[in-house]
Amino acid sequence: MTRPATEAAATSELVTAALTLTPVEPEHFDLAFTAVTQPCPWPKAYGGDLVAQAAAAAMRSVTDGKVLHSAHSYFLRPADIGAAVRYEVEVLRDGRGYSTRQVRGYQNGKPVFACLANFAAGEPGGMFEPELAEGVPDPEDVPSSADYLADRSGGTMTETSKAYWSGGRGFDMRHVPGPVYLEVDGGRAPHQAVWIKPFDPLRPVAGLDDAQRDLAALAYVCDYTILEPVLRVLGLPWAEPGLVTASLDHSMWFHRPARLDDWLLYVQDAASAESGRGLGTGRFFTRDHRHLATVAQEGMIRSA
Repeated sequence: MTRPATEAAATSELVTAALTLTPVEPEHFDLAFTAVTQPCPWPKAYGGDLVAQAAAAAMRSVTDGKVLHSAHSYFLRPADIGAAVRYEVEVLRDGRGYSTRQVRGYQNGKPVFACLANFAAGEPGGMFEPELAEGVPDPEDVPSSADYLADRSGGTMTETSKAYWSGGRGFDMRHVPGPVYLEVDGGRAPHQAVWIKPFDPLRPVAGLDDAQRDLAALAYVCDYTILEPVLRVLGLPWAEPGLVTASLDHSMWFHRPARLDDWLLYVQDAASAESGRGLGTGRFFTRDHRHLATVAQEGMIRSA
């Protein structure tokens, strides 16, 4: 199959660029970093920038080997695209088994993002993992976003947004049963799955080891599609004229180490839609059915 030019040029470089933090003098709390939001064709920055950058800032403040196991966040204001966000980290607690950090993101002198992150040393205990549903096709048997969009057009999609969906997000994304870019492909059931993989190996990120980088990258990619099962059940594709969405709050739990050198399956469900808000949930699995992380996010959904 001949790949579109957008996919041939696709790279994961913007993901590690988003995770790259610059230490600065704190103004409010104990440590501070700046990071730059990445390009996207919408009026505001991608929410995963803020989630992942705050996670990276929190991880860089924990030096005793504890691992991030949960983060709970609010999106307070839209962030500017291609501009620096200042992340201030407050050390709330350092215990023997657990540590807690508060991270606030500031832009233009105002808070745009707030996060509480918790870290665990780990200890022996029982284990349980949910079963992954059978019958999901392999990623090699599912068209990429670039392949799917190559000969399609419609709605509010522009050449810029088409290129972004096809290869501008750092990850190859393959929808089951089908994407919701121009239409709700696959029906209005309140669930879907997305195979994800970086377009090429993730580059090193200063201040993070490879395990921390991959965890932050998982936090980065989770926001792209988490509201899609809600859009699907409402019959609203991304290119629907008059559709406006915005992330409101976000929670993520990291159960097991995540390596982003192979395909992961992001299984998603719509939990609720009411009063202009929708709640989506998701779980990340490896190809051999290990459950890595769980996500819940509520977003504003307005349609004409």
